Amino acid sequence: MRFAVLPLVAFALPVAVGARAAPLDEAGTKALMKELDDRQRNSGDYKAMVFLERKEKDKNDLVYELVVYRRDADDKLMMLFLKPKAEAGRGYLRIDRNLFMYDPTTGKWDRRTERERIGGTDSRRQDYDESRLAEDYVAKYVGEEDLGRFKVHHVRLDAKSEADVAFPIMHVWVDQATGNMLKSQEHAQSGKLMRTSFYPKWERMFSPSKGADVYFPREIRIFDEVEKGNKSTIVIEQVALSTLPANIFTKAWLEARSR
Repeated sequence: MRFAVLPLVAFALPVAVGARAAPLDEAGTKALMKELDDRQRNSGDYKAMVFLERKEKDKNDLVYELVVYRRDADDKLMMLFLKPKAEAGRGYLRIDRNLFMYDPTTGKWDRRTERERIGGTDSRRQDYDESRLAEDYVAKYVGEEDLGRFKVHHVRLDAKSEADVAFPIMHVWVDQATGNMLKSQEHAQSGKLMRTSFYPKWERMFSPSKGADVYFPREIRIFDEVEKGNKSTIVIEQVALSTLPANIFTKAWLEARSR
């Protein structure tokens, strides 16, 4: 099972938030992170078909198919694996800031941390959920830089003491012309680089509940910086923003899908 991936080029949307004066001051940096969050946040519901490819050294490539459901207004997230057959029925539920994983072979739920590797890949919960950079991190402007042919803002993010995040330190590179994040790097508290992610293309669609456009990455390429050679690719398709049944975001709903 294979799927095509986009060339590793940071495509820019023709619509823009406008080029920004650089460098940014403290207020401008906070506003930039808030804007990144707001652009991806839908005040209503979200559903997407996701293909997740895992590549590991000396192992066969694996491709997973899953459906992701979100209710941004209540910070709820449901992820249901459909393929391969061995993983069908496995799922994750994020509710009340807690992440749970359901194993259909045992019929049990286990609480997971934000460091949980989704499906054993290099991806984390944050890669499928709404963005919370301004909420979870303190932003510090590093500088204006070139990323390929793009002029970008480089920002360092340090997790707030009360935030529950996968990585305490992040660096993000944001395209000045479009406001799209093109690259991120995540570090352990010691400063050790853990993974690097690229966002080759973003898309937008109008959200009736929000009354404005919502942006989402069509593809995320994640490179493991600890186990060199390992990488994961997330491809997001069939995005829908219509209202979802409330019972989707419950343990009972996922258990019923797994029978």
